[in-house]
Order: sequence, then C-alpha cells, then structure tokens
Amino acid sequence: MNPNKILWEKGDFTQIAKTMRASGESLVAKLGVTKNMKILDLGSGDGTTAIPEARLGATVLGIDIASNLVEAGNVWAKAEGLTNCRFQVGDAIALTDIEDHSFDMVVSIFGAMFAPKPYDVAKEMVRVTKKGGKIVMGNWIPGDPTLVAQILKISTAYTPPPPEGFISPMTWGVTDQVTDRFVKAGIPASHIAFAKDTFTFNAPYSPIEFVKIFKKYYGPTMNAFEAAEKNGKSDELQASLESLFTSQNTRQDQNSLSIPATYLKVTVQV
Repeated sequence: MNPNKILWEKGDFTQIAKTMRASGESLVAKLGVTKNMKILDLGSGDGTTAIPEARLGATVLGIDIASNLVEAGNVWAKAEGLTNCRFQVGDAIALTDIEDHSFDMVVSIFGAMFAPKPYDVAKEMVRVTKKGGKIVMGNWIPGDPTLVAQILKISTAYTPPPPEGFISPMTWGVTDQVTDRFVKAGIPASHIAFAKDTFTFNAPYSPIEFVKIFKKYYGPTMNAFEAAEKNGKSDELQASLESLFTSQNTRQDQNSLSIPATYLKVTVQV
C-alpha cells in the first residue's frame, strides 16, 4: 500500500476541513475563476476549494489520494447540484489518466505538498496545465509560528524518524526550493511569484475540543499520539497541543475558536 494513501485515509480530514470553508471560499474568490474554465483541484480533499470553484461556473475535477475524501466530495457536489464538479482518486506524482495541457488552472491548497517526490509533482502540474494557464499552490511554511506549522513540528517530535530519502512536505513552503522544482519542470523563474497569506480555522467549540478532533481525525496527529502512547508521552503531547491551540485562539470566548495560520501562496504562469 502507498504510505501516503494510508496516512490520509486513516482519519477523516472532512472534520478538519469543515473549519476551513470560509477561507477556502475567500481564496477562490481571488483566483479569477470564470465560467467554462477547466480547473484541476489537486489534493482536493472533500472540496474546500473545488466546490467554490464549481459554484463560480468552472468545470472542476478534484483529485485526491484518499478514497474516503473523494467519496465525501462527490456527495457534497451532488447535494449542491453541481454537475460541473466531480472527484476521483489519483496521485499527484503521476496523473496517469490526465492528458497534457488539459486545464486552464491547477489549484492545490495544502494538498500536493504532502505527496512524495516533489519534483515529479511540479512536473505533473506543469504538464497538465495549458500554455498560458496558471498553477496556484497554498503550502504551509516550515518554522512558522502559526498553528499548522507548529502542529506538524510538535507531532514530528514524537514520531519515529522518516525513512532515508524522505523529503519533508514543509519544503514546499521554502521559496528557493519551490522555484527550483518548477524551473526544472520548464518554468522560467520570472514566471513564479510568492506571497504570504492566511487561512483561518473557525469553529463553534473550544480549542481543547479542536485538539480532540485533530487527535481523532488528522492522520499526522493520530500517528504522533500512537507513537507517544508507546513511549508514555501521550499526556505530554496532549498538553503541548492544548497549550498551542488555546494560545493561538483569537476569540475572547473560549467556547468558540478562530485561529489564523500563515501559508505561502505560489502562483506559476505556464
């Protein structure tokens, strides 16, 4: 089995994604989506950006490695009557059934960054984008003090070392590494632009409850707790995450949450 597939099918990322919907809509509103545009949403999850793209009239294909998220996306699209949006299982490192130059835009928000072989990922995104089209990525930034980078940093401290040759997904948040990947895929460096932006997690429950949701449904955090349990450190991990989530909540009422997380927005003109 593909270890990346196992990781993202392990939990149920839809439980996290529910808190990200408003930011997904806000991001899509700035992409310049028009009717009849063909968009590939890569690492789409259950549709946090794919569904808003389809609402704007684009024909959207969402591809994700996790079959449970693909199923959830198709259910959501059907519930909204969006016949212009569908989801299928696929791997960002090898989009084997996608023809060259098929899409006006490729969007990957916290998706393709988690696939192994980042140079293959960049090459595939460029390959399937039409000349004159664009690629937009949202990638978490290593060492950033905001929520998600810190969750992954804390979780990594409790999990076994990765296998030899492993390339951290967080390297997609480093501008020179991103540039190198797309340049090697045939894109001039002058066609690659970067900006920092914010995704905000909003929910009608406490930060402590949000930690429980990550513990139960988010693959990397689930793995961290399993490893910590074996070492008698699960309480320590729990306390670290509860402190993080509580300190980053911007709401005065601790029975609800609004937690911003900084990410690197990458725009590539093909």
